[in-house]
Amino acid sequence: MIATVFNWTVADELSRLLPQCEVTSPADLVAPALAGPCLDPAIIAVQRHGDRIRAVHQNHQNILCAEDWSQRPRARCRTRAGWALRQLRPHDAGTRRLIVGMLAVLAVLIGDWVWLVGCGHPSAEAFFDAARVVAGVGPAGAPADAQGYQVFAGLAMLSTVAFTALFTAGVVDRMLGPKLIGLVGPRTLPRSGHVIVVGVGQVGMRFCAELRSRGVPVVGVERDPQAAAARLVRNSGVPVMTGNGGDRHVLERLRLRTARALAAVGSDDLDNIAVAIAARGVAADTRVLIRVGEHEAIAETRSLLPMGTIRDVTGMAAGYVVARLLGQPVAGVVAHQDGVFP
Repeated sequence: MIATVFNWTVADELSRLLPQCEVTSPADLVAPALAGPCLDPAIIAVQRHGDRIRAVHQNHQNILCAEDWSQRPRARCRTRAGWALRQLRPHDAGTRRLIVGMLAVLAVLIGDWVWLVGCGHPSAEAFFDAARVVAGVGPAGAPADAQGYQVFAGLAMLSTVAFTALFTAGVVDRMLGPKLIGLVGPRTLPRSGHVIVVGVGQVGMRFCAELRSRGVPVVGVERDPQAAAARLVRNSGVPVMTGNGGDRHVLERLRLRTARALAAVGSDDLDNIAVAIAARGVAADTRVLIRVGEHEAIAETRSLLPMGTIRDVTGMAAGYVVARLLGQPVAGVVAHQDGVFP
């Protein structure tokens, strides 16, 4: 018996209850074939075998072969550096207000503290007076040039009112809105060398998990912020932007020109093609992967090859199931040119 189940918990329980049943998922089958071209244009798919990662590619004799693959140390260093640089990066108007307000209040606090310390006040006393200015209470004492400092403290207190309002507005916006992108931590938006996944459904979720396990920065794009898969991807540490993946403004905010690749893996083939065309218009040199083959109007995927790498999820899943029904020992399935190879 062969069953396709997306939920890992249900799949494990089904395997336990029915030992003769082999449980898999089309999303799990196609994720390695989608991740391969994102890692390297010459790689068709990457597959984990125990503790090793095998990369499938075409050799000089046009024969598919698999070799051990590991991420280069330089690529790992770039990934860590990129993670540090993308912290506290604003991605929308609300986040921008929050960061501007927070940095402005911090600048007023530091400026007042430096002024008082420069006038001979002890550091602790200077910090206490600077905090009073930021809070709008006013300093407890005054330095030797009291007139100049009083003017500065008055302007600082008035400006802090506006900066605090900006900060509060940003905090309220983040508390009430969907928290799909973080300001700090792993769910911040990457700046370069990342993969943009448009359509965070079952396939998109497994694809994001596959890329993260390979150490590749990834960001998802989903129209519905309340989608179940989007919340699951967010919980796994992947940032998800709400918007239309075919919108030029969204692609530019996601830095498509510096991205490693874009994958349009939504459930609608026509939407995926529209996203691929928009991506070509924004950054013609960026690698594009397209999930197509399920729409009745798209019977010939070879005509789409100039647009990017094509992956037919249904065809790959069917090839795997047929091979297993015939009793062949199959660990995965790859798609290359016009064929599917278990």
